[in-house]
Amino acid sequence: MRSVEVRWKEDVRRWHPGQQWIWEPGGLGVFDPGINVLSIVTRILPREVALRAATLTIPSDTAMPIAADLDCIDTAGVPVRAFFDWRHGPVEEWAIDIDTDAGRLEIREGGKRLSNDGKNMELGAEREYPALYEHFHELLVSNGEDVDVRPLQIVADAFLLGKQVATDAFGR
Repeated sequence: MRSVEVRWKEDVRRWHPGQQWIWEPGGLGVFDPGINVLSIVTRILPREVALRAATLTIPSDTAMPIAADLDCIDTAGVPVRAFFDWRHGPVEEWAIDIDTDAGRLEIREGGKRLSNDGKNMELGAEREYPALYEHFHELLVSNGEDVDVRPLQIVADAFLLGKQVATDAFGR
């Protein structure tokens, strides 16, 4: 791996219409969807990822960020950058690009499309939620657990270490 770039840009008014809790302390703001992609990233990358710096863009009328830029690094020194923005639309973007010595892996539409060095790969039918609920069922039956705190750690570090930049009111 040479670098990883994540772009998770969507329209908050489409996905969270009228939801005020998302803007309150503890509501996570743009990290509500951002933590989903961080879960993918920490799962597929071969090494641990840590935050180096973050910029959190916070509207003057909210407590939580509407955008965030994360500068991370893995344990081998590979840069991992993530850009989250809720002011994006009407065409939204859910993308992960992983540049390697062997080419580029592109994950699009939140995992619905995958290409390896420009060649599209067949993924079959979408199974995100059915597979998730099957996994939940297996955990309940086996009294098991499945917790990955790495995405939460990155978000917590962003709130603790991130530079806060004020922006215009969002007009919730």
